Amino acid sequence: MKKRKDKSNDRPTNSGGTRSTRARTAGGKKLNPEVMASAEQKALEGLKQRTEEGHLKAGRTPPSQQGAGKLAVKTRTVDEAIRDSSPVTEDEKLLQQSGPRTDFTRTDPWRVLRIMGEFIDGFDTLASVEKAVTIFGSARIGPDDPHYDAAVETARLLAVAGFDIITGAGPGIMEAGNKGARLGGGRSIGCNIELPFEQGANPYVDTLIHFKYFFVRKTMFIKYSVAFVIFPGGFGTLDELFEALTLIQTGKIYRFPVILFGRYYWAGLLRWLQARVLSEGKISDGDLDLMLVTDDPAEAANAIISAYKSLGKTAGQQFEEVVEGPDGKRR
Repeated sequence: MKKRKDKSNDRPTNSGGTRSTRARTAGGKKLNPEVMASAEQKALEGLKQRTEEGHLKAGRTPPSQQGAGKLAVKTRTVDEAIRDSSPVTEDEKLLQQSGPRTDFTRTDPWRVLRIMGEFIDGFDTLASVEKAVTIFGSARIGPDDPHYDAAVETARLLAVAGFDIITGAGPGIMEAGNKGARLGGGRSIGCNIELPFEQGANPYVDTLIHFKYFFVRKTMFIKYSVAFVIFPGGFGTLDELFEALTLIQTGKIYRFPVILFGRYYWAGLLRWLQARVLSEGKISDGDLDLMLVTDDPAEAANAIISAYKSLGKTAGQQFEEVVEGPDGKRR
């Protein structure tokens, strides 16, 4: 049998004699500032397109198409002392370190007060929420998609069981979650986020909160939820998924079901986690069991209801219960 040729030394070298890394983006392009800038612009355009598509599929005119200059007027009227006339979001202004450092020593303390104000507003508005479930998923999914109907039914069943429903307030799966909450007689909550274009809220939201900072909004999702239902979605959906898993893994939250809805959609990710991440010891066997995968709204709702009934002990207490003592018995 012929031995496979080792091609590790066949890589091209540059003029200095060093080996080329052949680094490429996940899309297959050689990374440079122009490619990065183009990718960022296309990503933002894609986000806007998906959001508008969700509104259009629901038979509504997207807020971003309802009048030219609407966003610019809105952003210029908010806290003029630390804003400029360009339509940038507050997250961008906080995270980008452009301009003289003296500007940041002047503006960041004020931003801290604004961030604190957003936390206070969110806590105050949601103070009466005792148990809620947050539903995540793509904004571009329309009412003709089976996952839209499944999200409506899942939210409805949870609302009937006494749970409030929280979403990102947008179209698509978010709209379906809020619609299901209303059909089930539950409280329908939307946590909207400031974007470079006007996203708007779906018509099924009863309690609407506007956020400028993603991390404040994400805190509200976690703080007032007892479970996440993750429908097919993109980066934002994946972000919320892995944040919840990290908090469970580190004992920050407990008895917190994470439901992946749509076996076919999530199958590739789960295979990769098992074949690559788990096999290399980056996660443990039990980490994969932190997620429940289903295609059945009743199954999802029942898992959440059962987990909520079992609440009452901290993660530390649960851990101590299964630690073996010197005599070999579990304490």
